[in-house]
Amino acid sequence: MTTQNLPRATYRLQLREGMDFDRATRLVPYLAGLGTSHLYLSPVFTAASGSTHGYDVTNAAEIDPTLGGRTAFDALAQAAKSAGLGIILDIVPNHTAFHLENPWLRDVLRHGQDSRYARHFDIDWGKGRLVLPFLGEPFEEMLEVGAFRLEEGEDGPQLATEHFAIPMTQGTLPSEEMRRDPQAIRDAHAAQPWRLTHWEYERDGVTHRRFFNVTGLIGMRVEDEAVFDDMHALLFELLEKDLVQGIRLDHIDGLADPAAYLQRLRDHVGDTPIWIEKILTGDESVPASWPIEGTTGYEAARAISRILTDAEGLARLDESWRRETGREGSFHDALLKAKNEVIRQELAAEMHQLIDMARTAVGPEDALEIGDEALREAVIALLVAFPRYRTYFAEGQTPSEEERALMEDVAAEAGENLRSDATVKRITGFIIDPQTPEERALQVRFQQVTGALLAKAHEDTAGFRWNRYIAANEVGADPDHPTIEVEELSGWLQRRAPSEMTLTSTHDTKRSEDARMRLVAVSHLPEAFLALWEHSESVDGAKEIDPNLRWYILQTLLAMWETGRGDIAERLGQHVEKAMREAKEVTTWTHQDPEAEAAAQRFAKALAKSWDGELPAGAGQLMARGEALSLAQTALKLLMPGIPDIYQGTEVGAFQLTDPDNRMAVDFRAIADLAIRGAPDCFAHDVPVDDIPGPASTGGPEPEPAPGLDSFAGRKARLICAGLSLRRLRPEFFETAEVRLEAPTPDRLVLTREGSEGRLELSIDRQGHAIGAAPGPQRIWPQLEVDLDAPVCLEWHPKQE
Repeated sequence: MTTQNLPRATYRLQLREGMDFDRATRLVPYLAGLGTSHLYLSPVFTAASGSTHGYDVTNAAEIDPTLGGRTAFDALAQAAKSAGLGIILDIVPNHTAFHLENPWLRDVLRHGQDSRYARHFDIDWGKGRLVLPFLGEPFEEMLEVGAFRLEEGEDGPQLATEHFAIPMTQGTLPSEEMRRDPQAIRDAHAAQPWRLTHWEYERDGVTHRRFFNVTGLIGMRVEDEAVFDDMHALLFELLEKDLVQGIRLDHIDGLADPAAYLQRLRDHVGDTPIWIEKILTGDESVPASWPIEGTTGYEAARAISRILTDAEGLARLDESWRRETGREGSFHDALLKAKNEVIRQELAAEMHQLIDMARTAVGPEDALEIGDEALREAVIALLVAFPRYRTYFAEGQTPSEEERALMEDVAAEAGENLRSDATVKRITGFIIDPQTPEERALQVRFQQVTGALLAKAHEDTAGFRWNRYIAANEVGADPDHPTIEVEELSGWLQRRAPSEMTLTSTHDTKRSEDARMRLVAVSHLPEAFLALWEHSESVDGAKEIDPNLRWYILQTLLAMWETGRGDIAERLGQHVEKAMREAKEVTTWTHQDPEAEAAAQRFAKALAKSWDGELPAGAGQLMARGEALSLAQTALKLLMPGIPDIYQGTEVGAFQLTDPDNRMAVDFRAIADLAIRGAPDCFAHDVPVDDIPGPASTGGPEPEPAPGLDSFAGRKARLICAGLSLRRLRPEFFETAEVRLEAPTPDRLVLTREGSEGRLELSIDRQGHAIGAAPGPQRIWPQLEVDLDAPVCLEWHPKQE
């Protein structure tokens, strides 16, 4: 990879929800002037009707007409190229939509295993007919009330209900006079390569590989060359025509063989940069042999939050949380409990498939005489004990000593509480070094399921139960290790490649970057938070909900609060509903407890109302500290090794929660106006603000008026403009300069970048005090002068001759 192909900085844009290619094209002059080099787009391929995110692709061979189609995309690409911007596409090789709009799936429903696409999808045909858990009631109950009809559709025979029509195999449609006869319908249904079931059957009865536990997304067999070619044909065409200059891969860990896939992709795309969505845990690193530029950067967001968290204050917070809530143990304990629940509930289908595969791999005459319960216990124990998203054992590759040791450690832990560890050891041998096709099949599927289990148990279950300090309950973070020593982080930065992405917000983070820093402020000022806790006790409904949930709601309100916004209570209530269902302690997505949810929402809305007019004691102090930490986070992201990724709208304060909250409409015109007025000298060229699109019409709340230049939003905008301008003026410095991080005092951090031209020093005051020689503009590069007015100071020291 040549450095000329690497972005200086990327700007992540979420398409849909009011943002299409035409609106994106109007943003190009602003993004180019700001200093970004690449527009980083969410998936552009045709997705299911009404999709809000695009990851439910129905047709990978078509640009989505709802975004403007191919013509509008080409126009965007040309406009970007003319302005000096590249385009990075987010692609989804792991899955497509398990949806009747998917033309490949429709062909499979019509022709079964004779379909050209039957092997495109990861379907277990050994289980019989493809299960379609689409029904609101069991099949026989719906048949009894006449809910089905057999008919000739536009493209062939179909079985239809009030809500959908499924293609039927040719020759299975009975005569017209028999099409309403229950037995004829029953017989016709039995003759199909698919089987309709009640939706609850998806828990343990589906026959296709899912994305996590999302039955509406079906795994694709991109390890097959024909499937790979069909899934990527349009992407390769866009690359060949130089309409796309970079690739972001969604959910690399879902693939059967990530390394082989990446090598095949690299062979097709040459030196086009490739980044992967990969969640790293602990000290894990991406395999060095993978032909990629790096990850999208969740580990960078984690590192920044950890260095800005105050360990002493967090200890005080921990003591109070345990006393008030009665919670004990560690996050790891909560995670193990969640894993045991999730594998038996949300991922029961995957669990049973692995048990069946293990039985097949063992064989009927195994010397150990392994019983079904021993297999079940061993499979569950290994899944629960596994600490990462996955291993990368692959066919034809000698297992690395590190991964072999990891799997052996997992086996030792898994076997501790079983009567015998013999079955665990046997299955572990299959996973490390399979000798038969059946053992290899088990190896592949085990590695695909571990990531699904960890994601659902960590991010979407334990992360909403262990509410001590939710700043650390982030994608890829570990709440048991919320801090990091300066020396450790300095070493990590020195090992980091300049091609890695650095993010602080994405469409998938649990909180937007500035909301997260409000929560980090709680570790600095625990007494201020405890004053808010005391205030919350007097709010109506406080005694009706679990203290741990109230602790969560209070942190969430602090994170999202923006004075003058009229939608805080509504958004908080919606988020609380989601948080409770994800936690799965009282209510779930499929089996709700309306009374418990209503009580929590009443309290949440009452708490938000109590903050109107005058904030309670402690809130303002925490918000001010959060602003200082946000500026520190922004400065670190801009100056540390790696490629800064700016998520849409985060040039100013971003106080959103998890999706869909963090995907709300953005008023780009107001943001651009603030950035340009705040730091006009930082822009590469004049940008006509009136040409930039204003708020998209999505039916949601209207965006708030743009804040003033002296607000936190104005200060953050100036800092981002200055940092991106530095990277635009001296890109080679940031690609090659050495780095070190030091803490000359407990409240001061100094990040130093040093290269052949000189030394750039970033000083950060974690208490929020303004630093620098004097108020007013700082000359931070010979060509650049900007007034930061912030607890960060940038100083350039030219190399002495």
